[in-house]
Amino acid sequence: MLRVTWVQPEDLLGHELRQAALDGREPSRIAARWKAAGGPDAPRTAGASPGGASRYLRLLAEDLLDELAELPGALDEDEPTDLGRIRSLCPDWPAPAEARVPDAARYEAAWLGRAVGCLLGKPVEKLPLDAIRALARAAGNWPLSGYFTARGVPADLLLAHPWNRRSAATSLAENIDGMPEDDDLDYPLLNLLLLQRHGRSFTTADVARLWLDELPAGRTFTAERIAYRNLLSGIEPPHTARHRNPFREWIGALIRADVHGWTNPGAPAAAAEQAHRDAVLTHTANGVYAAMFMAAVVAAAATGTHDVHACLRTGLTVVPPRSRLARAVTDAVHLAERHEDFDAVVDALHARYSPAHHWVHALPNTALTAAALTHADGDFTGSVCRAVSGGWDTDSNGATAGGVAGLLAGSPAALPDRWTAPLKNRLATSVPGFDGTGLDTLAQLTHREASRP
Repeated sequence: MLRVTWVQPEDLLGHELRQAALDGREPSRIAARWKAAGGPDAPRTAGASPGGASRYLRLLAEDLLDELAELPGALDEDEPTDLGRIRSLCPDWPAPAEARVPDAARYEAAWLGRAVGCLLGKPVEKLPLDAIRALARAAGNWPLSGYFTARGVPADLLLAHPWNRRSAATSLAENIDGMPEDDDLDYPLLNLLLLQRHGRSFTTADVARLWLDELPAGRTFTAERIAYRNLLSGIEPPHTARHRNPFREWIGALIRADVHGWTNPGAPAAAAEQAHRDAVLTHTANGVYAAMFMAAVVAAAATGTHDVHACLRTGLTVVPPRSRLARAVTDAVHLAERHEDFDAVVDALHARYSPAHHWVHALPNTALTAAALTHADGDFTGSVCRAVSGGWDTDSNGATAGGVAGLLAGSPAALPDRWTAPLKNRLATSVPGFDGTGLDTLAQLTHREASRP
């Protein structure tokens, strides 16, 4: 039986009940109705066993999703999605600035860094924190300092904590042969294509049309898959991000943000506004802020600075200061500044965010990435290893931290060869026109878009 995940109403409802509680809405009455009808207590995920709900449960789930959307939220005033309202809440919104375009070598380091961090995190995506630590320790790779390997890891440990089944064949150290496909690289490629076709004045509708033309539906997940479905149902942006979409504050918009920063170097406000137009297709509030924050961080890092702390402070200037995202990043940075042992930082973050937040939610993952960059002082190896060793969405966090740290490093030669050589300057993707492309070529294309008037 074919069962498409991330779109079934009966699966979405549990996620929406959790998101409603995080939003400061009161979902207990609706949760009780769902439980009384025999609905599952916990949300299903992509790994759940297949099976169909009764027609009654499915129709009830649709009704309850719509009722949840109408509940008033206690945080609405502090966490708007409209760009004008976001700007009005940011007292230090950056002044307009002309882009200061670096040479192509810096962009190549950024693409390499993003690929390395993603590849490092792929085998342990979805694994719990204790499993990541145990697997790395068993291989003599803790604190994490290189790609994960199965060499030397006892069979019973691998049986208890199997690698991500879709990734191990291409991302363990002994198996790497170029950069395999991953959505953390696909979306930057799509955004490069977006800029080639529409320039930096693109609209959210342009993003939607590009996805329908060039992004296979099966390559979308969580909020992106919901928005894709909504587009096919005739729902227009930005309502695509809100309609029956419990994943609207997850990490998907953040992993699309790098290109917006790369093409607005030294202009964090422009980068954040560009990221906002992209993000609102699929996300709201903190899911959008995460993308804006990272776009501004990247825009600052692309200027040639080596000060990651200043870049993170710049990122916070485009986030409403009373939002949960701003508090999460600020608290994580302070944790990283106070603790010498990064494991203590990670333990504190997990105590704060688990289990209330899903492991793909934007809040814990953005906080962890900011903590990793802070604690490593922007060092490349330190940044990617800390981001991945902290768990949650390991490949996405590794990619984001690696992209920033690569920019700070400034050139491919500044990145350790043990990380970059296995990539063989080759990237696999289903994005049309890019399969097999070299990362050096992507750097040239990015430089061209950043240099366009």
